[in-house]
Amino acid sequence: MYRRLRLCANRGAYEAIPDPPRALDLPKVKGILEGQGVPVVDARVMLIATLESEVTLSRAGRILFKTKDARLAEREFERLRVLLALPEMENSHAGGAESG
Repeated sequence: MYRRLRLCANRGAYEAIPDPPRALDLPKVKGILEGQGVPVVDARVMLIATLESEVTLSRAGRILFKTKDARLAEREFERLRVLLALPEMENSHAGGAESG
């Protein structure tokens, strides 16, 4: 399961963190995203994808959405969750990301 989206300390992005940790197969993720027409930059230890915002996916499963818009981050997480068969967000029906 992913922890609820939270605003990063710099307040410029939201992050989703898997709990327990969940490794992502970055070459596989890259192939899936590119197959859906999503531009992806392979930075070896992470992928940088361009959805409506810039999204960074790490090997450790952390996903960073570079937006200040919580709803956009939630929509993009849901899109990635479906495409990549990721676990759901905790309290996914509670409505809204938290700031922390």
